[in-house]
Amino acid sequence: MIYLLAVVIGGLYSAGFYMMARRSLLKLVIGLALLSHATNLLIFTVSGVSRGRPPLIPDGQALAGGVSDPLPQALILTALVISFGILAFALALVLRTNESVGTDDLDEMRTTEQ
Repeated sequence: MIYLLAVVIGGLYSAGFYMMARRSLLKLVIGLALLSHATNLLIFTVSGVSRGRPPLIPDGQALAGGVSDPLPQALILTALVISFGILAFALALVLRTNESVGTDDLDEMRTTEQ
């Protein structure tokens, strides 16, 4: 399971970097989203995949099987909210740039500056 997640994380990182290297602004935003998803999966994988274990144990009870760590889950939830906000802001910037310049090609945007 860990090796499969490692391959998926590597694929998401490589696809994200590939999309960010393209000339279109929309592909750049898609690459940013892929990188954020890969980072969330990386945090989840590094923390250790544990199934069927409760994150918290009530006072006075003992659990022989151990518990899962709730901190990575909280970090991933926080990262999801932050990445959604950044993605929405980036999409708004792309839309505004496309309206003002008339294109989403980065090379054509450089020629409009001159």
